[in-house]
Amino acid sequence: MAAKADIGIFGGSGFYSFLEKIEEVEVETPHGKPSAPIAVGELGGKRVAFLPRHGREHELPPHRIPYRANVWALRELGVRRILGPCASGALRTELALGEFVVCDQFVDRTRGREDTFYDGPETTHVSAADPYCPELRRVLVETAGELGIPVRDGGTVVVVQGPRFSTRAESEWFQAMGWDVINMTAYPEGYLCRELEMCYANISMVTDHDVGVEGTAPVSHEHVIKVFNKNNERLRELLFAAIPKIGPQPEDVCSTALRGARV
Repeated sequence: MAAKADIGIFGGSGFYSFLEKIEEVEVETPHGKPSAPIAVGELGGKRVAFLPRHGREHELPPHRIPYRANVWALRELGVRRILGPCASGALRTELALGEFVVCDQFVDRTRGREDTFYDGPETTHVSAADPYCPELRRVLVETAGELGIPVRDGGTVVVVQGPRFSTRAESEWFQAMGWDVINMTAYPEGYLCRELEMCYANISMVTDHDVGVEGTAPVSHEHVIKVFNKNNERLRELLFAAIPKIGPQPEDVCSTALRGARV
């Protein structure tokens, strides 16, 4: 396995068509196969590894994504810094369709997902107090501002199990808690990166308003995809401008996550 990369991307299947000189890499992991072969190529002087989290044909629903295998595979390629764009529903009326939220917190409402690399015998407790890389977040927010892309610096994403969308009661509860966006894939993807001392930043792109948001129609998958496709070019613009600015991993909250974490 000769391919190596500096930066990893989890996202939709259209991204790797913009990388140069693609090499597809199969990676075996202790946690099974990742969602798809990994595409490695050049972008802005950086070696980038791209992995479509839902598979090549979007065949994997959120609760069936092999999150541990995906994160481990990128680490095997040398990746230490990861960006995780994802389609999200807004829990606030003031969030516009196509707006980006670079989250700084998550709330986990999933169940039964394999969400740790540390099953024993050594007990390991990795802090999730500040779950997203502060430097990657800064690069994304500043770059979006330079490009004139509407972006929110900080926000809480609540991650639901899927594949169903929320009931009205659930959505109203999430809003009452003060959370900002909702999706089905941000957990455990980002937290698993922290467990391996990798940097990770979530980019939540608003594709709809959740069902309980006042004055909005019930969400449908067709509507989400329509808005996502319309705004995908802007997402690529942001990623392509931000990636060349991302340097080597510093000694930060991400790279030192295991210090003092083991009992």
